[in-house]
Amino acid sequence: MAKAVWKNQTIAESDTVVEVEGNLYFPLDAVRREFLEPSERTTRCPWKGEARYYHIVVGNDCNVDAAWFYPNPKPAASNIKDHVAFWRGVAVER
Repeated sequence: MAKAVWKNQTIAESDTVVEVEGNLYFPLDAVRREFLEPSERTTRCPWKGEARYYHIVVGNDCNVDAAWFYPNPKPAASNIKDHVAFWRGVAVER
């Protein structure tokens, strides 16, 4: 079972994560969306495509751009469609 935790809140939990480049991607249905707020940030990966971001909000604390996903990944990264990954102080453990 993998977990993503920030500020003592479990943001995501699943035993069906996908690991890509050392990052664990959680299926959308395993993510507690009440802690996510859409961000305007985007980045581009040459083989995965365009990433979009979420801020993680717990109480009055906001972790800016701490989660990302690929809404339309390129074919080589199709296994992470509808998955979210975390960074910036979010503890992700297996």
